Amino acid sequence: MQKENAMKSKLKLFLAGLVLFPTLALAGDYIIGEGDVLEVSVWGVKDLNVTVKVRPDGKITIPGLGDVTTANQTPQELQKVLSVKLKDLVRNPIVTVTVKEITNSKVYVFGEGIRSGVFDLSRRTTLLQLLCTIGDIKSADLKKSYVLRNGRKVKENFVKLFIDGDTSEDIIIEANDSIYFPSLQNTNIYVLGAVNNPRYIGYRDGMTVMEAILESGGFTKFAKQNDTIILRREKNRELTIEVKAKDIWNSGDLNQNIKLKPNDYIIVKEGIF
Repeated sequence: MQKENAMKSKLKLFLAGLVLFPTLALAGDYIIGEGDVLEVSVWGVKDLNVTVKVRPDGKITIPGLGDVTTANQTPQELQKVLSVKLKDLVRNPIVTVTVKEITNSKVYVFGEGIRSGVFDLSRRTTLLQLLCTIGDIKSADLKKSYVLRNGRKVKENFVKLFIDGDTSEDIIIEANDSIYFPSLQNTNIYVLGAVNNPRYIGYRDGMTVMEAILESGGFTKFAKQNDTIILRREKNRELTIEVKAKDIWNSGDLNQNIKLKPNDYIIVKEGIF
């Protein structure tokens, strides 16, 4: 009974894992490619056990069979092919194919928003795992990034996955995938004038003028809070938006707490009295 309960518990955990990570559960097996080193074993027949490297033409040579095409197959698929071909040499052959060295699985990461490079996929890897591996992506526009596979975009916009933590957006990365990261355009907010720490702040969706001022250390004691302006460029023209920041605190006038746009300049004017 205890063993049965333990097995049921393990089954529940396994099924829970399928629900939480459906993309991992449904992912395909590794695809053999050029340069991979394979170990082919035929049970009970030592002369047919070989370690071979996949040639540029996608083939390997097996004793008694000659050249066999292996590229673009999984190890399981190749096992079935070899089992059929070996029936003329061995009665009821039991074939095992093991990938000993992977040289075919490469992923290409490029774009102005990231340090370009080539990554080896030594194991099954998801987009999230790769994003956590490749280093600093602060300069990358994740919203416009994409995964390119066989000339087609299979995944666009990494924000929900990497920023919001939505793992349902994750996908399995495959050999020869290319991942493009464009650079962020000027998406800073500049806070100047009578604030304690004049600075620029990375823009976030929904950021308001008061949030930017507070992140800049708040007003100095000489700040004319109701004499705050936002300078904004739209369609080749400059706009000046007046903000009565003091009214936000005193009267709760949230209409003054304007939502910002990338490249806005906030200027808090100063007065002695």
